[in-house]
Amino acid sequence: MNAKMRALSVAILAGSIAGFALLPARATAVQELSGQDRAAAAGKGLVGSEAPRIVLTTIDGEKIDLGSLYGKKAVYLKFWATWCVPCREQMPHFEHAYQTRGTDLAVIAINTGFNDSLEEVRQYRSKLGISMPIVIDDGRLGAAFNLRVTPQHIIIGRDGRIQYVGHLADQRLDAALLAARTSTAHEQRVRADVPADAPHYGTGDRLPDLAVSTLDGATFNILDSGSRRPTALVFISPWCESYLASSRPDAATRCRQVREQVEALAAAGTRVRWLAVASGLWASRDDLSDYRSKYNTAMPLTLDESGQLFRSFRVMQVPTVLLADGDGKIVRRIDGFDAGLPAEVRSLSR
Repeated sequence: MNAKMRALSVAILAGSIAGFALLPARATAVQELSGQDRAAAAGKGLVGSEAPRIVLTTIDGEKIDLGSLYGKKAVYLKFWATWCVPCREQMPHFEHAYQTRGTDLAVIAINTGFNDSLEEVRQYRSKLGISMPIVIDDGRLGAAFNLRVTPQHIIIGRDGRIQYVGHLADQRLDAALLAARTSTAHEQRVRADVPADAPHYGTGDRLPDLAVSTLDGATFNILDSGSRRPTALVFISPWCESYLASSRPDAATRCRQVREQVEALAAAGTRVRWLAVASGLWASRDDLSDYRSKYNTAMPLTLDESGQLFRSFRVMQVPTVLLADGDGKIVRRIDGFDAGLPAEVRSLSR
């Protein structure tokens, strides 16, 4: 295994050990508090640690050097998405924090980049009257801050250390913001920059030589050159069809169409090896198990808790299908639904 493959394998193993996948917040207070508790659990390894240095670029082209703020200002980062219901509910609180920030606090909106486009983010900003800087994450910032829910609040003190990670806009968040702003700034040792992103694989590249564990505990080799069988990787979210039915119905429909399409193809007995890769955002192994039971999914399923596989294949939308030939070369990428997929699968199976 070469250095590129080893780097990716180590990153995926580390993410699987450290990952803490969460369930989406619902309408009731109890379930939202559960989301808060889980967000806090995801932040246990972060709170008290020195925040990463990274230069962000807003959707308007502005550069924000987080490292240059440490020691001078507190920093409030909020991860959110346009399709996220509690994100919309909390946006007035977030905008108020920005409008009243003063000179001792930087407030930055971090769109997760998951199932969102630049145009959708701009439309959302205009519709809700958001005036704060907005950054669309490429996955690296979410990985650095152990993103598991939306919204996810990150409060960095004036000393450059992470002080708070949460989910709700409540008195705990307000107290954390006050504490971060009033803490004494002093010289800090800032930890290393955000680690370099993992290797990326696209059309024309060979699949990475690594193995993942399926929901049943079996091992699935992403590259299986010995069998010379084609491979299909189907990137999904177990909540896409249900949660997005109201906030993003077109996306929910595409998820259903692709699920039905690939299930039929997998059951047809072609030579293709199928693997469904589920995002760890808003999802746990229990959620994935429920998804399998609900839709009677027969193909192998794996939970990408750390998001490393999604980042490695540059997948920011679900559903996405990657097809590789018998030599492991990626020959086709399909974002969303394509009625021509069955013909391509049959061609690969010859």
